[in-house]
Amino acid sequence: MNRQKDHILFDKIKSGDEKAFEVLFRRYYPHLCLYATQILKNPSAAEEIVQELFVHIWERRTETEIETSLKNYLFRAVKNHCLNYIKHNQIKREYSQKILAENEHFSTEYDFESQTELFRKIEESISALPEKRQEIFRLSRQKGLKYREIAERMNISIKTVETQMGLAIKTLREKLRDFLVIF
Repeated sequence: MNRQKDHILFDKIKSGDEKAFEVLFRRYYPHLCLYATQILKNPSAAEEIVQELFVHIWERRTETEIETSLKNYLFRAVKNHCLNYIKHNQIKREYSQKILAENEHFSTEYDFESQTELFRKIEESISALPEKRQEIFRLSRQKGLKYREIAERMNISIKTVETQMGLAIKTLREKLRDFLVIF
């Protein structure tokens, strides 16, 4: 019976019914967050993964075909996203360790001077961003707010936050490219 209700609910979502999407969200969000937290052992990362999943579902609702039950689809998707998150973090850790190992030969004094200059250059580059993009970037990276929280605070869509963060990171990467080669 629940499977049939979920199927009807998803058909409504596919046709753009926001209330049906809200019902789906409220029905599964807490359970999916708990499941993701069990996998990741990190409640905030788990919440972000589940939120991103729901955003993805809404954005791709017309193309998504669910062969199994909706519940199974959601839990499998969360599991896959969690495994990708773990894999991505492992790659980042390995890369950081590699960079640290390659740069061990720099002296402490040099590192301190370079870090001071790097922080100055980063702040200068962030300050050069357009005002709203800068605000979004600072709320995310310095205050640790999730995209959803930023969107609510600034009264904009999550997609706008994602786009602006992507542009900010791209700009900063370009401006700091030469400087970061040292590290």
